[in-house]
Amino acid sequence: MKKLFQRLFAPVAAVLAFGSATAASARTTVARPALWEVSDPDTTIYLFGTIHRLPEDVQWRTPKLDQAVASAQELVVETIVDEKNPASLMQAMVKLGFGQGLPPLADRVPAAQRPALAAAIAKSGFPPTALDRMKTWTAAIILLGNKFKELGLGGGVEGVLKGDFSARGKPIGELESNVEQLGFFDRLPETAQRALLEGAISQDKSIDTDFAGMLKAWSNGDVQGIARSFDRDLAGTPVLQQSLIGQRNANWSKWIERRLAQPGAVLVAVGAGHLAGKDSVLEMLKRDGYKVRRLQ
Repeated sequence: MKKLFQRLFAPVAAVLAFGSATAASARTTVARPALWEVSDPDTTIYLFGTIHRLPEDVQWRTPKLDQAVASAQELVVETIVDEKNPASLMQAMVKLGFGQGLPPLADRVPAAQRPALAAAIAKSGFPPTALDRMKTWTAAIILLGNKFKELGLGGGVEGVLKGDFSARGKPIGELESNVEQLGFFDRLPETAQRALLEGAISQDKSIDTDFAGMLKAWSNGDVQGIARSFDRDLAGTPVLQQSLIGQRNANWSKWIERRLAQPGAVLVAVGAGHLAGKDSVLEMLKRDGYKVRRLQ
């Protein structure tokens, strides 16, 4: 659950993190992530699984992907997060992320983890009194930003793609507004929110190893490896599986089906975990009778 949270919240947490990523390695990693298409006679929808934050030394552009970018008339991402002007995101956070009569944040973690919480708060740069007024999931997002600084992660795939489409004068759409996306987390029970907070402040070094494994699977286009990783993270947490993965995948697959009724070409770029496994967007499309073809 803790590792899954870091993947799903990456775009939001990175915007709220202070400081910058560490310098890139001199060695370049060449990636060939998976790419699919679903089409009918007058519509093509490319489906590209992303990682929201990446080391700066990963080269993931390929001729197949560049061809899809060139032919697509529109880019659609999970939600639009503008790191240079995050006003929309901040408004969504203010709307959903604060509550009345909340216990101090320190009282929402076990006593043994309070030193780790205090250290995470100090790193974040946010006043402790401000965090006390936040709902538990909101504070978890804020403190998760520390993890991205520690991992030395730079921008993700979506930021590069958005830059490409903007430069070509092509529109960029979203499957969920900032409010809609954060709403999935806001509706989680408090017990799940507290588990996410514990994950955000965890000093477990296995997180580094897990991210490296996920990055390797993504770079190799190993969809089964990605699915196994998400299955492990979701084991024993049906509420999270349904709220954060199942329901959203169902919404997105229906969006794709509706979009096929309009002519043209679209590139849909969403987190790789949403395109892997038995309840993925791809499998939902197949169950509804659509043919999904892997391009890369």
